[in-house]
Amino acid sequence: MKVIKAMSYADLSKKAAIVMAAQIIRNPKSVLGFATGSTPLGAYAELARMFADGAVDFSGIVSFNLDEYYGLAAAHPQSYHYYMRQNLFSHVNINPDNIRIPNGVAVDPEQECAEYEQSIQDAGGIDFQLLGIGRNGHIGFNEPGEIFTDKTHLTYLASDTLSANSRFFGPGEKMPTQAISMGIGTIMRAKSILLIASGADKADALSKMINGPVTPQMPASALQYHRDAIVMYCD
Repeated sequence: MKVIKAMSYADLSKKAAIVMAAQIIRNPKSVLGFATGSTPLGAYAELARMFADGAVDFSGIVSFNLDEYYGLAAAHPQSYHYYMRQNLFSHVNINPDNIRIPNGVAVDPEQECAEYEQSIQDAGGIDFQLLGIGRNGHIGFNEPGEIFTDKTHLTYLASDTLSANSRFFGPGEKMPTQAISMGIGTIMRAKSILLIASGADKADALSKMINGPVTPQMPASALQYHRDAIVMYCD
């Protein structure tokens, strides 16, 4: 992995956006994998600014999101459908027909997972995948466990993840305990990966991801074996 330390969150966001914009400029029909959470917000704002300035064109892009809470409809304010619309898609010219995000209210989640995985394959695979990292080392919602899960799957969220993400849900609002997530294998099959992290609370996970053994107990450590992975972080 190539590891880059940014000077600040603003610097991290600009650098990440430049890497993503370069991918789109090189291949205007790129298949992009998007992440959610707090860390990508600055990069998405930078991409929206670049689009407004005429520097990047999303019209030919196909997008896949890493994950979605199971039990939340697309219109729910805490769904990742809503997050992506609010923070990126409504600010750029991506074709709505080219947006793929798991259906959080699918009647048959196993079928939804299989169809989502197939749709990635049908698109030719992911050219560029953006990732964040959880404090316990998860990428997507691939939580620490006994094995690296290969394909898109329905998973239970770890207690650390529930604790970290509960702040986004209001008093009395029940946070989902499950999610549909790309598997580690799905992520690793992306041609290029950019993982971004910000803050001291991610330092331990980053250190173990980069320097520790490759183990499903630290899911992000699988990236040590990726052929084209960049890690950008700031304190």
